Amino acid sequence: NCSCKSSFGVYIRLYGRKFSREDHVLFIKLLYELVTIPKLEISMMQGFARLLINLLKKKELLSRVHILKNLIRHQYFPEDATAEMLDEWRPLMCPFDVTMQKAITYFELFLPTTLPPELHHKGFKLWFDEFIGLWVSVQNLPQWEGHLVNLFARLATDNIGYIDWDPYVPKIFTRILRSLNLPVGSNQVVVPRFLTNAYDVGHAVMWITAMMGGPSKLVQKHLSGLFNGIASFYHPSNNGRWLNKLMKLLQRLPSSVVRRLHRERYKKVTWLTPVPESHKLTDQDVTDFVQCIIQPVLLAMFSKTGSLEAAQALQNLALMRPELVIPPVLEKTYPALETLTEPHQLTATLSCVIGVARSLVSGGKWFPEGPTHMLPLLMRALPGVDPNDFSKCMITFQFIATFSTLVPLVDCSSVLQERDDLSEVERELCSASAEFEDFVLQFMDRCFGLIESSTLEQTREETETEKMTHLESLVELGLSSTFSTILTQCSKDIFKVALEKVFNFAVSNIFETRVAGRMVADMCRAAVKCRPEESLKLFVPHCCNVITHLTGNDDVLHDEELDKELLWNLQLLSEITRVDGKKLLLYREQFGKILQRTLHLTCKQGYILSCNLLHHLLRSATLIYPTEYCSVPGGFDKPLSEYFPIKDWGKPGDLWNLDIQWHVPSSEEISFAFYLLDTFLQPELTRLELYTLGELEMSRDDVQQCLAIVHNCLIGSGNILPPLKGERVPHLVPSLVSLEETKLYTGVEYDDLFCKTITLTISFFPQIISDVLQFQGSHKHEFDSRWKSFNLVKKSMENRLQGKKQHIRALLIDRVMLQHELRTLTMEGCEYKTSHQEMIRDLLCLSTSSYGQVRSKAQQAFFTALGTYNFCCRDIIPLVLEFLRPDRQDVTQKQFKGALYCLLGNHSGVCLANLHDWDCIAQTWPAIVSSGLSKAMSLEKPSIVRLFDDLAEKIHRQYETIGLDFAVPEKCMKVAVLLQKSGQPSSEFPALGSEEMQLGIQRQKEKNAEALRNYENLVNMLLDCVEQRNLPWKFEHISIGFLSLLLRDDRILPARAIKFFVQCLNHDAILVRKVAISAVAGILKQLKRTHKKVPICPYEISGSPKPSSILAGDRADNQWLHYNSQSLPKTKEAWESCLVLALRWKQIIYDHFSDPKFVEQLIKFLSLEDRKGKDKFNPRRFCLFKGLFRNFDDAFLPVLQPHLEQLVADSHESTQRCLAEIIAGLIRGSKHWTFEKVEKLWKLLCPLLRTALSNITVETYNDWGTCIATSCESRDPRKLHWLFELLLESPLSGEGGSFVDPALCAARGPCPAGEWRVPELLHRLLKYLEPKLTQVYKNVRERIGSVLTYIFMIDVSLPNTAATKSPRVHEFTTRILENLKPLMEADEEIQNHVMEENGVGEQDERTQGIKLLKTILKWLMASAGRSFSTAVTEQLQLLPLFFKIAPVENDNSYDELKRDAKMCLSLMSQGLLYPQQVPLVLQVLKQTARSNSWHARYTILTYLQTMVFYNLFIFLNNSEAVNDIRWLVIKLLEDEQLEVREMAATTLSGLLQCNFLTMDGPMQTHFEQLCKMRLPKKRKRDLASVGDTIPSGDLVKRHAGVLGLSACILSSPYDVPTWMPQLLMDLSAHLNDPQPIEMTVKKTLSNFRRTHHDNWQEHKQQFTDDQLLVLTDLLVSPCYYA
Repeated sequence: NCSCKSSFGVYIRLYGRKFSREDHVLFIKLLYELVTIPKLEISMMQGFARLLINLLKKKELLSRVHILKNLIRHQYFPEDATAEMLDEWRPLMCPFDVTMQKAITYFELFLPTTLPPELHHKGFKLWFDEFIGLWVSVQNLPQWEGHLVNLFARLATDNIGYIDWDPYVPKIFTRILRSLNLPVGSNQVVVPRFLTNAYDVGHAVMWITAMMGGPSKLVQKHLSGLFNGIASFYHPSNNGRWLNKLMKLLQRLPSSVVRRLHRERYKKVTWLTPVPESHKLTDQDVTDFVQCIIQPVLLAMFSKTGSLEAAQALQNLALMRPELVIPPVLEKTYPALETLTEPHQLTATLSCVIGVARSLVSGGKWFPEGPTHMLPLLMRALPGVDPNDFSKCMITFQFIATFSTLVPLVDCSSVLQERDDLSEVERELCSASAEFEDFVLQFMDRCFGLIESSTLEQTREETETEKMTHLESLVELGLSSTFSTILTQCSKDIFKVALEKVFNFAVSNIFETRVAGRMVADMCRAAVKCRPEESLKLFVPHCCNVITHLTGNDDVLHDEELDKELLWNLQLLSEITRVDGKKLLLYREQFGKILQRTLHLTCKQGYILSCNLLHHLLRSATLIYPTEYCSVPGGFDKPLSEYFPIKDWGKPGDLWNLDIQWHVPSSEEISFAFYLLDTFLQPELTRLELYTLGELEMSRDDVQQCLAIVHNCLIGSGNILPPLKGERVPHLVPSLVSLEETKLYTGVEYDDLFCKTITLTISFFPQIISDVLQFQGSHKHEFDSRWKSFNLVKKSMENRLQGKKQHIRALLIDRVMLQHELRTLTMEGCEYKTSHQEMIRDLLCLSTSSYGQVRSKAQQAFFTALGTYNFCCRDIIPLVLEFLRPDRQDVTQKQFKGALYCLLGNHSGVCLANLHDWDCIAQTWPAIVSSGLSKAMSLEKPSIVRLFDDLAEKIHRQYETIGLDFAVPEKCMKVAVLLQKSGQPSSEFPALGSEEMQLGIQRQKEKNAEALRNYENLVNMLLDCVEQRNLPWKFEHISIGFLSLLLRDDRILPARAIKFFVQCLNHDAILVRKVAISAVAGILKQLKRTHKKVPICPYEISGSPKPSSILAGDRADNQWLHYNSQSLPKTKEAWESCLVLALRWKQIIYDHFSDPKFVEQLIKFLSLEDRKGKDKFNPRRFCLFKGLFRNFDDAFLPVLQPHLEQLVADSHESTQRCLAEIIAGLIRGSKHWTFEKVEKLWKLLCPLLRTALSNITVETYNDWGTCIATSCESRDPRKLHWLFELLLESPLSGEGGSFVDPALCAARGPCPAGEWRVPELLHRLLKYLEPKLTQVYKNVRERIGSVLTYIFMIDVSLPNTAATKSPRVHEFTTRILENLKPLMEADEEIQNHVMEENGVGEQDERTQGIKLLKTILKWLMASAGRSFSTAVTEQLQLLPLFFKIAPVENDNSYDELKRDAKMCLSLMSQGLLYPQQVPLVLQVLKQTARSNSWHARYTILTYLQTMVFYNLFIFLNNSEAVNDIRWLVIKLLEDEQLEVREMAATTLSGLLQCNFLTMDGPMQTHFEQLCKMRLPKKRKRDLASVGDTIPSGDLVKRHAGVLGLSACILSSPYDVPTWMPQLLMDLSAHLNDPQPIEMTVKKTLSNFRRTHHDNWQEHKQQFTDDQLLVLTDLLVSPCYYA
């Protein structure tokens, strides 16, 4: 089954979906049946699901009608499915419960949204209003809101034009803006939930894109508003954790719009609903969109996070509107190319230009002048080839390569004389193209400079590191690929000049072979590859002559160090042979001679280069590969009269006639290859064979040289060698399906001696073996890296708008070549033959050798081989485990380590220790544990300890439960039979008979029985291992870990293992105890008794009729579930007893827990501290106790009771926690006990709890709270009435001063747990709390605050919800306001002068009020985080009071009251408002603006900033509100208090900056009027300053005017709008006004200077010369030194 699955996957990867539609549907049905097999193993499930997804991927191939039969994806549900889903999951939608999350997630995954328009009434119309209503009414961003948005986004995308989103647009944009979490104002409190539950940017973008277009331009208007509001956040000087989201938004939006345009204009019509004409995007829509987003994108180019997102955005925008996008990018690029001081600017702009390259070069109707920019850009980019700046160098290479791939580098200037029908742009291009030759030569000069400065002599001392560094190799890659691209694309004439130049450079110098030599050789190779005939003519004779000349003397052959010139020429020769094999045949004699002379040089460097030559000759002659990558098929060598290259600028390749020139080995080349092998390989193999037989003496160096030659021959001619011979290794796995491999092999038979000898030489070269095993002409890792780089280039150059594969020809050829290699590389699942077996065993030998390096190389080869052959792991495991056997004396530590590494595997491949197979695990796990007793094992060696840790960790991480019972259902068989009968293509297999099927089923049953046996054996073996004497503790832990992995939900552990775990509860090591606690809790859960469920009808019990419409909340028919103190179940009848089952497993547990000694020890351990101060109520221990009491009723109570009484008396934190865990377990475990037992239990518990609660300390408060909350969770509150009544006995704290009120602690339980069923308790609790609201102690106030939140949680306004009976916020607030009246009316500032001691003196109303206020603040702060909607109307009445109290300065030394007030305001200002609440808020703000406390007036402004930004579009949608705010701010500009005026100015500039208000005529005139106010006479001022310092009204007004102007100037910090110069002039007139005006002017000017300094060159253009003079005077004013 697995092998079929993987081979089907490979088929799809190699040949795509080449099968008939009928088969496609059948495959899908078959896989669907397989995926839905119950209890399917996880790994199989994943494999099947992946294939199924792959088959369903191309939506357009299969319509709904084809697949309606039964499928998972939401596109394929039948039409009635929506209604069924709603019925199924609606009951889960309770906003106070975790099930809400579940419901919404299901809906998001499954609701179908692709129904055709005529079925919409059965689709989204059933739920749309309800869900959107829910979304609109929730204000506090609960976890599920994001999932709801994802659902809406999908709905919008699938039904463009069928839903009217307009009424919701302001709300949608407001919420998207909020979920970007942008900082506003100076001291904002971040609500953590807003960060974690924020919307996913990708889905928000989908939603916006789908709503665009259509008759009303509302969405575009809001989108422009959004980008106006957030544009300044994109400026490179701003940075923060919110930046990633903003960048993602920029990158995703354009690509999403391009996708939509593609769908509407270019895509073939499929069965999916098309977009109606009325709602398609018009050209105007596209232009508007590009205009609104281009500004932020241009700012983001220089962002701190890099320019990648901006480049991708520009690439997509340029596809739509090149004329709007490219010019501004170029405007930034040209100056960047000139600058020397800011390399970052250069790299950023170049990467953006690379993105828009195709749009630029192809010009087109929108932007015809585009191509004229290309040459100037190329010429100016040349200085970027700079040896001193690596990143600049790389981006320049990429830039040049990109442009030269797009454009034929042909000099067309002669066409100007011949033709006169050219357009203006074409003429310009023709004359410019004369510069191409110049460009190529200059580029080469630059490269030579680069090479000369990176020779080894220059960059390093004569040390050992002669290899290239990572950076150098990257530069080498960049250089060679760019150069070869340029030569591929240039005309014959230019090529000749270039070739000449390269040849002279290479011949006239001698380079060292490591760094510079490699680069030069690469350049030569590039030249030779492009036009082999001309180039080989120059190079080969030259190199051969030099080499023959230098090796003429035989002494040279034995030199240790060779002449540099000889080495350099060898290197050059070996590189230039990597070309079209047919062209090399001319020179075969010369090559033969050279090889004869040089293969056996003594100098290692020499013979390695010569081996390379051999390797490259063989490869060039035997492989299949394309020989040219030109951008136009047929090249550019036609005369200009027939072929006009300018027409081909930026042209995509044509997929249907690529016209690739392939190199296919001819018979001559093959015979040349065989000649080389006979001459050079044969003698080496003979020598090695004699050496292994001991008949020939060879030094180590000779052997190494021999192997090098063999290896190079092997990798050179890999694809003409035959596959290895040998028999299959039988009996590894029984199967009915034939496991023959499909042979894809293209080899020619060659001497068999080869294979024989290779096996003998293994001990030297793991590399050789792995190549023999796998090499077929190319290496997997090379292939992977090429695949990656291909994808990168494709991404940076693709055209998503026109779609379908409009790539450049070179890319398309590359892709074809990759596909060809993919076929040759497909080796997975090959047969495992005896010859392979021998080699893998040899590899294992090497993997455990004594040399570290040999080990690690061999291990890599070993892992790759394991992944390649079917089932070879089963064969090899016993051999690996041999090294770990404790009874072997001869294993060295190195071998032991090697074996462990072999078990561990590498990060991606197979892990032998954890194969998904019972037989294998049953061998490896016990072996790992008992290896602890091996002689070679030493825990002193850290490397070995680490290996064991890694092994254990890897097994824990990767282990997936292995199935015990696998069965193929009937349905699958049916589909499979259909598939076999299918017509196209007909299969030659005979149809299966029924007896064959029966045999298969029989085998499967035997296999299951076998698996079960294996499972039990494994458990027993592990237990045997643990019980061995002297096993080190580490291995005991490992084996306990393994055992815990074997707990399964479908089988109960063998009794012996259960006993073992129970004993481990009292183990000495805390780690073991922790594992055991979890394990025993799990075992108890498995042993749970089954309870019968009785269906009930709520309407009969309550006697009320069934409601007709959907209505949630308190209804007549769920009254009977409420908690009612009059009718509590206090009699036996209320409890139905259940049956008791006894099993032998239970006996074990029972014996231990009824043994007092065991229990005593256990309690002792449990009440120890683990980590001081960090411990919390531990749910695992709670589960253990819950399980015990659930399964054994009260059997253990007698043993436990004394311990409980002892624990309650001890007030230590850890003992109290232990008690809380046990009690919670008791209460929850007693769910199904009989009434008598429960009553007895509570008689015992009540006094215990009373004692415990009266001894609560601050440390244990949380544990008891959790205990009680846990006890009540998911239980019927009526059955816990003892607990609730106990908790509400208020006399407990009668003395009024008890430190922590138990009732509070208690209240945490029932409120959230009982949810809507306990309104009566909530009312009683509120009544009990209200008089206590004036508590003195801070922590009590906090507790009360959070309890109040729970009390009012149910009071929400959701759509279709009846009112609940719970307490009302409204009534409560009214009562509170009554009590706070004295504070409201008082004028003086409210101080926190509360006496902390109670009862000293009679407290007046005000102090009471202040205490009350403190508690209320705590309540509001708590509810900001938890409740669903904010009860705005009521809280608004408290606002004026908060405004008064909140401190103005940022100072943390304030008392609690002020800090809380400030925090509260910050949280409230971030709240989301319903549109109908806006006027109410403004009302309060206006009223406060008249207040006589300037603190209040100041705080309004800070509140206003945040509130407006966080509800931006809701305000903008209400023009009256905008005017109100404008009036409010302008009025406060004239406030008598200086701080308020300044704050008003800041607020105004913020509102202008996010385009909430605009700087219009009237506003400007208003400010200018104010500025002209006359100042009082100087003399009068002197007199006045003696008397009083209140500034006169005129001065204030004048200051207001100046502040207004300054706000306007500061509102555009990064650009200079047209109105700005004049305002600056107006301002400067006031530089000598009296204070505070002068100060304001100075501040404004210095801020202006700071923010506009970076781009001053651009900004200067906006000013006239006179204005500039004045400005320079101002900005460098002498008054700084005055």
